Amino acid sequence: MSNSASPVQPAVLITIIGETVLKDRIVKLLKSHDVTGYTINQVQGEGGHGRRLGDMAGYNTNIEIKTIVSLEASDAIFWALKEEQGAHALIAYRHNVEAFF
Repeated sequence: MSNSASPVQPAVLITIIGETVLKDRIVKLLKSHDVTGYTINQVQGEGGHGRRLGDMAGYNTNIEIKTIVSLEASDAIFWALKEEQGAHALIAYRHNVEAFF
């Protein structure tokens, strides 16, 4: 089978971990960059902004949002996320992946 017949294409997986209060803003940001799908999970952990136990809904909790986009879209999303970082616990990272969608 030749590579031209492959069902996968290069893409970027973005993972965003931040305070639950940022959820609506992050979703709006993603949609403004034509993201059509994403996954959101409640997560627990500890970092520079302290411990996030997730034991009370909406209080001291974090979410993890994952989406697959182009490299160009990931750059734009990261620049926009940087503006939110100063006031909130927020980290984002990306991986080059192969995906079909």
